[in-house]
Amino acid sequence: MTSTDRTPRIVVVTGAGSGLGRAMATALLDVGDYVVLAGRNRDKLDATADGYDRAVVTPADVSSPESVRDLFDSVATRFGRLDVLVNNAGTFGPSGSVDTVDPQAWSETVAANLTGVFLCAREAVRMMKAQSPRGGRIINNGSLSAHTPRPHSVAYTATKHGVSGLTKSIALDGRDFDICCTQIDIGNAATDMTAGIGHAAAQADGSTRAEPTFDPRHVADTIVHLVGLPLDVNVPTLTIMANRMPYVGRG
Repeated sequence: MTSTDRTPRIVVVTGAGSGLGRAMATALLDVGDYVVLAGRNRDKLDATADGYDRAVVTPADVSSPESVRDLFDSVATRFGRLDVLVNNAGTFGPSGSVDTVDPQAWSETVAANLTGVFLCAREAVRMMKAQSPRGGRIINNGSLSAHTPRPHSVAYTATKHGVSGLTKSIALDGRDFDICCTQIDIGNAATDMTAGIGHAAAQADGSTRAEPTFDPRHVADTIVHLVGLPLDVNVPTLTIMANRMPYVGRG
């Protein structure tokens, strides 16, 4: 689909400065959408926006209610509406079994991975209910760990299970207002954040081995497809992963 076939949408992508966030954002820009690039590092956001007239760089910390409010206020001021929120920002957090994880590291992971999704969805839903025409789409970046954990990932896994509950609740509460909500669970997309997995990843049986990865553009293409769906169609959950990674039957 080319940009001439598509009605431009107003999209916010969090964590847009690198990795999957950058891939998602640039794919949406390539098909003609207006994309607000949110994240904590302005230089990285500027790099994502380079060459795109419809990119808007807006630094924001998703764990801060004030910063998130300012982000969505700026969207309302500039565009007057919001069609799509992609909740992508997040962190792996601390590695270790539950008895070794530092409480502060736990809290920081919850703030980034779970509270941030809540805060952004809260502001997005408020806008989507009030605008005309009303409605919109929210896409939450979950993880295969929302279903089956990796070893030593208690903070990350707990937050991603929380995202599953948030996604279902948002979809239920939003459907009477033409608001759709999807969780996309991504396994081993090849980004800087997952670089180590391609060389050595801890397995549930105690071994360590390299795992296959796949090109993030396939995730980006999936996001473009979801964003292009009409609001009488929802995809509650979607999994995209490297075919040979040890997920089905992990353990």
